[in-house]
Amino acid sequence: MKLLKQTKILLIGASTGGPSEIEKIVKSLPLLQNTIVIIAQHMPAPFLENFAKSLQQKTLNPLSCIDEQIKLKKGKIYLCKKSMTLDTENFEFKETSNKGFYNPDIEILFGSFIPLANEYEMMIVILTGIGEDGSKAALSLSKEGVRVLTEEAENCIVDGMPSAVRRVVPNAEAYSLKKIIEEIGKFCV
Repeated sequence: MKLLKQTKILLIGASTGGPSEIEKIVKSLPLLQNTIVIIAQHMPAPFLENFAKSLQQKTLNPLSCIDEQIKLKKGKIYLCKKSMTLDTENFEFKETSNKGFYNPDIEILFGSFIPLANEYEMMIVILTGIGEDGSKAALSLSKEGVRVLTEEAENCIVDGMPSAVRRVVPNAEAYSLKKIIEEIGKFCV
């Protein structure tokens, strides 16, 4: 079952230094109507549940910390508690048997959205973090016309993940967190 064409999907990936930045983004989100927000923050699963509770107190949008099969709905924020993939036929998350190095694995999660790149308006945001998680999926999605934003080096807590994306995605846009929040706001309306 596919959602309506006007549905927008925002994918956010972060690691070291990400929780405070994700909090700022979630706090700034308008009331979501046609947008689905999916967040992959590298963090041990037990801590993600508490992080989700904290985030829910800072937004009017419903937020779910997911670690099991769940159908995606417009107007919601999803925080992945473990590595998940999207079943594109049923538009629902499912736990993946493919375990990456990170929890949750941004590469695996974002990569599962590639088949939908031409069906939905999407945007990827890669925030602070060590490593290169998400860069391959960002490249594949950008080749399908998905807009890719990263934090700029000079304003990033840890520029590993953002710089990895900027190296491989020729049209990646690098901004300050403030400007990323503005761009997210425009995307979500």
